[in-house]
Amino acid sequence: MNRKDGHKSRDFIGFGKSPPSIRWPNNARLAISLVVNYEEGSERSFAMGDNDQEPLTEWGSYPFPADKRNFAMESMFEYGSRVGIWRILDLFEELKVNSTFFSCAVAFEKNDEVARAFADSEHDLCSHGYRWEETFRLTREQESQNIQKAIASFNNTCGKSPEGWYCRYGPSENTRELIVNEGNFLYDCDAYNDDTPYFVQVLGKQHLVIPYTPDVNDFSFWIAPGFVTADDFFNYLKDTFDVLYAEGRNTPRLMSIGLHPRMIGRPGRIIGLRKFIEYAKRFQDVWFAKRGEIAKHWISNHKNLEK
Repeated sequence: MNRKDGHKSRDFIGFGKSPPSIRWPNNARLAISLVVNYEEGSERSFAMGDNDQEPLTEWGSYPFPADKRNFAMESMFEYGSRVGIWRILDLFEELKVNSTFFSCAVAFEKNDEVARAFADSEHDLCSHGYRWEETFRLTREQESQNIQKAIASFNNTCGKSPEGWYCRYGPSENTRELIVNEGNFLYDCDAYNDDTPYFVQVLGKQHLVIPYTPDVNDFSFWIAPGFVTADDFFNYLKDTFDVLYAEGRNTPRLMSIGLHPRMIGRPGRIIGLRKFIEYAKRFQDVWFAKRGEIAKHWISNHKNLEK
């Protein structure tokens, strides 16, 4: 499917009542994309010299003096890089599934042990920005410079260049043009509007969008602290899977699962993720796929797919 001008025009129709009938590799009915948002060390904080700091923590968003350094918030982020990420990586290794790291470049710079572990793994890389920054705060020139800085940083810390791009809280009006101009990105994930990849036209070129998800996401643990359990998370993942798997009989479906080391990495939560992966692996026609694999398959087999 083609959509004009990237972000500059809106499409309320998508594939509509005529979804594609193409297949995933090995005739899989559903592609599952495990996404690790590795942001720890790149968040806004006074310790990083920023003018403000992150408002959301394990306690939700709570009143805090605007001019005081929030040590509690900082330590909650640190949990992700000190403990949570290793718990996730151990689980993936045990269950033999691969993921895509939505990593911020500075986060790898702050923890070279994590960067080395990623470099030695089979997980793939989608840039989540130079820092965990909101691109709508940046000028076009600043955003372009940060894209270049992120690429250089990743090549230095983990020896890999990102194949895709994903912005915090959505892209700017310049993002898609900038990454297409860069020429080395296969896709971006800056959309939440479909359960299937699709193409858009950007600067006269066909560009792939692999949609992400705001709901199948462990962010709910922080948005509603104390009201979401590991069983709640598992049940929501299972319900989502069951619907998409059934639909996958007729059209390719993508199930993205958003994970954050500081959130799902807590011992009382990761059991929900374990239970889901074990459940999904019972199905033979399910593909645990890295986003780079998804992009390459779609581009190679469906390049001319249009509405």
